[in-house]
Amino acid sequence: QVQLVESGGGSVQAGGSLRLSCAASGSGYAYSSFHMGWFRQALGKEREGVASISPSSAMTSYSDSVKARFTITRDKTKRTLYLQMNSLNPEDTAMYYCAAKPWTGPGLKSDEYPYWGQGTQVTVSS
Repeated sequence: QVQLVESGGGSVQAGGSLRLSCAASGSGYAYSSFHMGWFRQALGKEREGVASISPSSAMTSYSDSVKARFTITRDKTKRTLYLQMNSLNPEDTAMYYCAAKPWTGPGLKSDEYPYWGQGTQVTVSS
């Protein structure tokens, strides 16, 4: 089993920055073999993929809405996933979730990810 715990959410004004973290733990798996992703869900909207990163960090992908503003990275030694979010705007307000899947290729389809964190709230005010 894989346990994921997000942190770093909060309230920020438009134009500001936040860095989200996701700590992975558990037994019987190799963190370095998992593809990791960030998803978000705004109130009344469907969950959407934000960014993903391959086990080696060689491949990253972003949704068009966050490209050039958000950066996904991972630290294998710390088993931690990060999402640096810059130039935030009110449309970025949502609950942000970390997710993991065994490596079968890149992707931001939420139904491909079996492991999820509880989420961390990000609120951007204008």
